[in-house]
Amino acid sequence: MSSDLIVYGALFLLFVVMGGFLFAGRGAWLIAGYNTMPKKERERYDKRALCRFMGKLMFFCAACMLVMGADTLWPGRGLGLAGTIWLLIGAVGAVIYANTGGRFLKKNVRKEP
Repeated sequence: MSSDLIVYGALFLLFVVMGGFLFAGRGAWLIAGYNTMPKKERERYDKRALCRFMGKLMFFCAACMLVMGADTLWPGRGLGLAGTIWLLIGAVGAVIYANTGGRFLKKNVRKEP
């Protein structure tokens, strides 16, 4: 078994476990910007919605790790590059999605047009 495959497998498992915690709404402490906010500011955010979104992002990252790991089993097919590109697109898309539109603010805090 290749050491690359072991690394990708470990990363896959890490992302799945983190995604499970976050998707269940119990992993807010894993979100760096959220857990360092003052308590008063944290109360403005919908913790469950934020955790579920981040959990889905972790599951997406896990899928990308599987694709990158598959490149060690079937080299020369571009799977490593494809997984890396998907991971970058997902990360950039998640940052844009999370920081626009006040999606994770509680309803009573949102500014309605």
